[in-house]
Amino acid sequence: MTQRLHNFWIVVCCLLTVTPVFALEWQDDAEVAHIFEQAEVEGAFVVYDVAEDRLIGFNRKRANTPFVPASTFKIPNSLIGLATGAVESVDEVLPYGGEPQPIKAWEQDMALREAIKISNVPIYQELARRIGLERMQTEIEQLGYGNARLGHSVDEFWLVGPLEITPVEQTLFLARLAQGHLPLPQEVQSTVRDIVELEQGEGWTLYGKTGWTGPDLGIGWWVGWIERENAIFAFAVNMELMQIEEAPKRIELGKAALRALGLLPE
Repeated sequence: MTQRLHNFWIVVCCLLTVTPVFALEWQDDAEVAHIFEQAEVEGAFVVYDVAEDRLIGFNRKRANTPFVPASTFKIPNSLIGLATGAVESVDEVLPYGGEPQPIKAWEQDMALREAIKISNVPIYQELARRIGLERMQTEIEQLGYGNARLGHSVDEFWLVGPLEITPVEQTLFLARLAQGHLPLPQEVQSTVRDIVELEQGEGWTLYGKTGWTGPDLGIGWWVGWIERENAIFAFAVNMELMQIEEAPKRIELGKAALRALGLLPE
C-alpha cells in the first residue's frame, strides 16, 4: 500500500468515528445565555456531552462559525510534534530564538510542558518549523482539524489564518483527544492530556487551553474538557476580545457556564 493510500484510509476511518456536526442535537441553555448577556460579552459557549452525543450552549450561530484558533492550536501542535518526532518529549528544551517578545516570560528557552502553561508563542513556532509545512499539512488533515488550511507559512497560520475552526469543532476534536480516539499513538495523546490538565477535585478533572488572536482580530478562546466519573464534557468559549485586560473573562465566563450546567462545583 502506498503512503498516500495509507494516509487516505486513516482519514476515512477517523471521519467515520466522528458524529457529523449537522447530526448533533443542540440545546439552548437560558442560564448560560444570561451569564454572557449580564457580562455584556459578544460570544458563544458550547459543551459537547459525549455520552448523550448532544451539544448544549449559547449562541448556536457563532458556535458554528469558524475562527482562527490562536493558542488553542498549541494542543494539536503538541500532538503532532510528539507523534512526528519533531520533539522527543514534552521535557525537551526548545530555543525561543533570542528576539524580544511582548511577554517577558517568553524570552527563555523552555520545554513544551512549561511553554503550554504560559502560552509561549516563539517556542511553539520553533516546534512548527521543526515539523515543517508539508508534514504539518498531512497531520492536520488526518486529525480533521478545522478547515485544515495552512497557507504557505508554517509558523503563523494558527495566529492570523488561514487555519480556522468553529467552537463546535473544537469540542468534537477535544472529545476525541479526551477519549484517546485520535489517529495518533496512545502515549502521545496521554502525554498531551497531562500537560493541559488545569485543576482537579473530588470526582472531577478539568483540562483546558486559552487563546487570543491579539487586538487585530480580537478573538478570545478557552477550550477544554471535564471528566466526571468517567463521563466527558468537552467545551469551548469564544468571544470578542480586543484588550488583554479582558482576557480573564474567558475563563471566568466559561467556569460560570460550566457551574450553571452542573459540571463544575461551586
